[in-house]
This record gives sequence, C-alpha cells and structure tokens, in this order.
Amino acid sequence: MRLNKFLSNSGVASRRKCDQLILDGKVFVNGKQVVELGTQINEKKDKIMVEGMIVKLPSSFVYIKLNKPKGYTCTSSDEKGRKTIYDLIDCKERLFSIGRLDYDTEGLIILTNDGDFANKVAHPKYQIDKEYRVTCEGEIKESELAVMRKGVVIDGERMPSAKVEKLSFENGFTKLSVVIYEGQNRQIRRMFEAIGHAIKLLKRIRIGEVKLGGLNRGEYKDLTEDELNCLVRNK
Repeated sequence: MRLNKFLSNSGVASRRKCDQLILDGKVFVNGKQVVELGTQINEKKDKIMVEGMIVKLPSSFVYIKLNKPKGYTCTSSDEKGRKTIYDLIDCKERLFSIGRLDYDTEGLIILTNDGDFANKVAHPKYQIDKEYRVTCEGEIKESELAVMRKGVVIDGERMPSAKVEKLSFENGFTKLSVVIYEGQNRQIRRMFEAIGHAIKLLKRIRIGEVKLGGLNRGEYKDLTEDELNCLVRNK
C-alpha cells in the first residue's frame, strides 16, 4: 500500500496533507525517516510513526456530522490554546475533518477516519456544493449580488462564482443564502469584504444533500446510511 494512502486511511489527514507530512520529514517507517512520495509499505508488518505517534489502520470506520460552534478551531491542537472541535467529540478513533470552517464560522462539518471516503467527498472534480446562511451589515444591492454571482475580483484575481439569494433585510442587516462549489480559504468572508459588507454571522447548513438539521451547537451524530450514499453517489 502507498504510504500516503495508509496514513489517510488511518485517519491522520487527507491524502494531500499526508503527502506534505512525508515531505516535511515527519513520517518514519520502521524507525527510518521517509521523505519520498510514492513509498510503498506493508501495512500488516511495517511500523509507521507520525510525529512520534504510532499509526494503525482503524478497526472500524466512523462518519460524524457536527454543528461546530463559533470559537472553535478545526485543528487537532491549537498553538494558541484555543478550543478545538475534537474537544466536543467522544470517540476513540483518530478523526479528521473533511474541509474546515474558520474560527468564527459555525455550522455543519463532517468528520471521519475513512481516508478513501474523505478523498471522494473533498475532491474538487465532483463539485459537491455547500450552502451557507449569511447575515451581513447593511442592505445588499442587486448589483452587488450580481458581482458575487459572477465572482468578485480580489487583487486582480477572480474568485469562483457563487449562487447568492437575498432572503430578507431588516434592522440594518441582510440575510442571504450562499452556495459555493469550491472551498477556497475564507472564500465567503473575502467575497463580502470585497463588496464592503461586514459579516455578522456565517453558518454552513448543508454539504451536498447532507443537512445540519436540528443539531444544536456543539452536538454531533453519526451520518445515516442515506446521507453516506448521497455523498459518494456516482463518485
């Protein structure tokens, strides 16, 4: 088995991030540092360590959806000592998130220890859409909606287009539905900053056909069989 696939299937991180761990010299096979991508291992006999910790394939796969509260990071540990989403979950398996939400964003996030599943869901070629609820300051004009739908230009580079629908305007705040297909870093916040509107609340409510539903902030539950099938259908 390829080393990066083993690491991903063991719940270390996505395959791309596992490649970076290898390149950074943080992976050891039978006590020897490995920095070559494409390295093959015997998953039944070889001893694999990442940053000093032994890594093993999981005994079973876990698929969880979590309502991430604002004020939590999506990293396994935080150098600033902030709370992480893993503080909310009681699970013996080593999980990682499929995509991330920034510190001030709340809502739906999926966690698993199944690397193949994560790669299929996260791969950009499948364009699994993600829907957000946005509350921003001021009233959004139709011309500004058109800019976001086409893709705002930041520092000379056009960001991916988005499906944007205005839901309401009251008490000085506009509520919108925003659907994106690519997950660039802070994409939605940067879109609204570019048109001069500060975001008060940003919440992800759907990934593909998986909805946040009635989960309260900080609550989580296993994905249903139907939800799993919807995510990997035709992948």
